[in-house]
Amino acid sequence: MPTLTANTSALLLIDFQTRLMPAIEDGAVAIANAHRLLTCATLLNVPSLATEQYAKGLGSTIDTLAATLAPKFHKMTFDAGKTAGFFDALPARETLIVAGCEAHVCVLQTVLGLLEAGRTVRVVQDAVGSRKLENKLAALNRMERHSAEIVTTEMVIFEWLQTAEHPKFKEIVALIK
Repeated sequence: MPTLTANTSALLLIDFQTRLMPAIEDGAVAIANAHRLLTCATLLNVPSLATEQYAKGLGSTIDTLAATLAPKFHKMTFDAGKTAGFFDALPARETLIVAGCEAHVCVLQTVLGLLEAGRTVRVVQDAVGSRKLENKLAALNRMERHSAEIVTTEMVIFEWLQTAEHPKFKEIVALIK
């Protein structure tokens, strides 16, 4: 199904960590959009999961996301799927909406692993980041070539809503303004 729905989606936030985010180009934009996605997911009962890469070195998930998010999956592998228990922790939904850092390392390898495992993946281009823009762009291009669809935060939110008559419409649209 090309159009996203809230009842068939899950949100995966990859490595939005305290010591990593200051190095990410336009990291504040990625964080703000991830927060919008997470808030919307919570309001629409879309399950979510966050990963943390080597939390001892990179810190925990940033406070703005950690306050809303549960559960967290700890990993040392760049492809989260290569860590035991990841697929068990991942919400069992048809489509995974992916945001995170770094786009060309953990996001890329996790997305490629998810695709190889037969999952449907949508990568939110304005909610992913890398230290350098060229790495982010190369990663997005590579993921798209391997069948991950590239979307934006607003695409996801409005597809989840489906109608301006949705009971949460005004509350959710306020997140975008």
